[in-house]
Amino acid sequence: MLPGTENLFPVSKLPQIKDRELIRALKKLGFFEHPERGSSHLVFAHQDGRRATVSRHPGKNIPRGTLRAIMRDINISPQEFTRLLKQ
Repeated sequence: MLPGTENLFPVSKLPQIKDRELIRALKKLGFFEHPERGSSHLVFAHQDGRRATVSRHPGKNIPRGTLRAIMRDINISPQEFTRLLKQ
């Protein structure tokens, strides 16, 4: 493996998850829901300043590219995120 490529993870390998699974994972990481009303988006914040926006579409999977962007926003690797989902 080339130096600096250990965190590369193909988007196609990311899990297919629903919004409620992502919300559960964010809460496990210490994120709390930022109060906003009347929107199909939920904003989650962490004490250290990280933020994540989750689009609410019940019954639909979150697109893998969107999931990858959220992981980048919260500074977690795909491997760590996958392990978190299994807990």
